Amino acid sequence: MRRYELMLVLRPDAPDERISAIVDRTTRDITADGGQILKVAPWGRRRLAYPIERYREGSYHIVVFEAPSTTIAEIERSLLITEEVLRHLIVRQERPAKALRRDGLEAADDTELPSVEDEEDVDDGTERIDESESEAAPAAID
Repeated sequence: MRRYELMLVLRPDAPDERISAIVDRTTRDITADGGQILKVAPWGRRRLAYPIERYREGSYHIVVFEAPSTTIAEIERSLLITEEVLRHLIVRQERPAKALRRDGLEAADDTELPSVEDEEDVDDGTERIDESESEAAPAAID
């Protein structure tokens, strides 16, 4: 199963009972198809970047879940026909880098990440200015 993140933007004039019913129905659909809900977070009402169906605000909800890829199409279909949903977006989350194996070796398919030590002492020939010595710093504080 893969991990997904679903963002729902719902109409701001929809009653709270209807909004919770939509979120509950979506989470039920995910679990019915063998998925698992990891997190449901209501973000509340926020201003939209541009008007959608003459609405300037929307009620945002985030659902993080794990599900088989066949579930995604059915979730999107049900969200598309729901009147209160202004927009939705399902994004597959990348898995974090794997930890070291028990014998201390890295897995063969992992890419090596740069360490902090590699990045600290890089001298590219440019002069660095300490922010405390900058002439703009006192003006910014006033």
